[in-house]
Amino acid sequence: MAKSKNNNTNKLSYISVPSQIINSLSSSSLQSLLLSPKKSSRSKTRYLSWFTNYRSPKFWVLFLFLFGFLGMLKLGFNLDPLIPYSPYPCTTSQLQNLVSNGYLKSHMAIASNGENSHQVEVFNSVSHSQPLISNVNLKSEVGVEEAEQSEFWKQPDGLGYRPCLALSNEYKKASVGIVKDKTKYLIVVVSGGMNQQRNQIVDAVVIARILGAALVVPILQVNVIWGDESEFSDIFDLEHFKKVLANDVRIVSSLPSTHIMTRPVEEKRTPLHASPNWIRSRYLKRIKREGVLLLRGLDSRLSKDLPSDLQKLRCKVAFHALRFAPPILGIGNKLAERMSSKGPYLALHLRMEKDVWVRTGCLPGLSPEYDEIVNNERIQRPELLTGRSNMTYHERKLAGLCPLNALEVTRLLKALGAPKNARIYWAGGHPFGGKEALLPLTGEFPHFYNKEDLALPGELEPFSNRASVMAAIDYIVSENSDVFMPSHGGNMGHAIQGHRAYAGHKKYITPDKRHMLPYFLNSSLPEAEFNRIIKELHKDSLGQPDLRTSRAGKDVTKYPVPECMCNDSRTHSYL
Repeated sequence: MAKSKNNNTNKLSYISVPSQIINSLSSSSLQSLLLSPKKSSRSKTRYLSWFTNYRSPKFWVLFLFLFGFLGMLKLGFNLDPLIPYSPYPCTTSQLQNLVSNGYLKSHMAIASNGENSHQVEVFNSVSHSQPLISNVNLKSEVGVEEAEQSEFWKQPDGLGYRPCLALSNEYKKASVGIVKDKTKYLIVVVSGGMNQQRNQIVDAVVIARILGAALVVPILQVNVIWGDESEFSDIFDLEHFKKVLANDVRIVSSLPSTHIMTRPVEEKRTPLHASPNWIRSRYLKRIKREGVLLLRGLDSRLSKDLPSDLQKLRCKVAFHALRFAPPILGIGNKLAERMSSKGPYLALHLRMEKDVWVRTGCLPGLSPEYDEIVNNERIQRPELLTGRSNMTYHERKLAGLCPLNALEVTRLLKALGAPKNARIYWAGGHPFGGKEALLPLTGEFPHFYNKEDLALPGELEPFSNRASVMAAIDYIVSENSDVFMPSHGGNMGHAIQGHRAYAGHKKYITPDKRHMLPYFLNSSLPEAEFNRIIKELHKDSLGQPDLRTSRAGKDVTKYPVPECMCNDSRTHSYL
């Protein structure tokens, strides 16, 4: 049998004989085909007469018939029917070896069990029906595409910056008396979500240091929105917290018996941007007199512009002391490992919950019905609006004050070169509108997971109905990602931005909403031009070192360069 298949530039031919026929032919049967049986003398005389009469046409007909028959048998038995003809014999022989030793089959079987099984099926159909040169071209095209996609995972140049928290001699000398003092105690009540609480705990440690007081383990106020009753030790590793800060501030679990009956001085109105001098002048005499000071509402009250040693202390608390409790760290690292087991992954912090749309004065844009629900709740509860009340929704949107919705996140990622097969972990609460709100993302990026998707049955059960713990798990998986991007600002985005910078400036995409949204609204802009503009807008917003000195009033835990990081090897020191 002969089989051929045409291609644009090459032809591939097959000659095959069923294995059943080959196996059924013994050596004797083959000989019987090739050798004529003995004939009678009359037959011999007849054949001799044909051969002597060589000019007879019958002789030549018989000769050509036998020659052709024997040639076909020879060709059929010697040519391997599994190997097609190829103008590239080396490639063909390599493929034959792979098939014969079982490597190709086993490799493809393993791949078919994964998420790229459809790609293996495509390879099977191409390799059996098209010339091998087509496979070579296909692989080269895939290689170019993979090279372009790998640019998305490329990490920014950290310029050699590394953590350096070397403290001054004056700070170290003062520490000796501060950690031994047992007359002054600071109690702090922190509120809000987990990331908001982290910020207040950092401030509490610095204020305790300024006052030379011992810090009672911060009290986590019950969250009125989520009803989370978690305590400090439920979320953070308390013993680690005490150990890391042992030379800076004395941390105690509770007031000693000498102070337990003391009525603390309570302060509820710490002003914004309070300086160390203001704190000393306001609280030092009172805490010395009463022995105990109680502070509430510390959110963003402490000044962001502090002396160098106190800035380093802030970094030490945020990046070293506040480690999550072992159970949370364990499950968070497991989920991160599952995400990274098949290559790099992107973490998105999506702010698409109902309360976010209400508080920001923005609309989800899913449908008029959903927009009306948000507007009605904002009218009924105007105190929830934290944005500028004198701006319309469209003004907020163009000013970059609204969270990105799923469609906008999708277009941004595509423009920045995110591959369609990118593995994406999304952190955050359940979006308003449910799965429908995520359809643009899941349609373009099918490998889309959250902690519920990754966890095994029962793994998250110990943490159910504890929003702060769930936020901590999101934090761990996001921090371990290769690329991180928030859809909106906020405490978690800011904390992870600083954490990733401190870890060596891991890639962090900051959406330039104010400048890019006009292009999103321009439907006549060609896709290629749109992508070029978006990439240009974000070329300096990918997690490169950003000095805080050029951003007065910004938190050092978000911009740790230069107070907490340096690129001079002579000054690299943890303490």
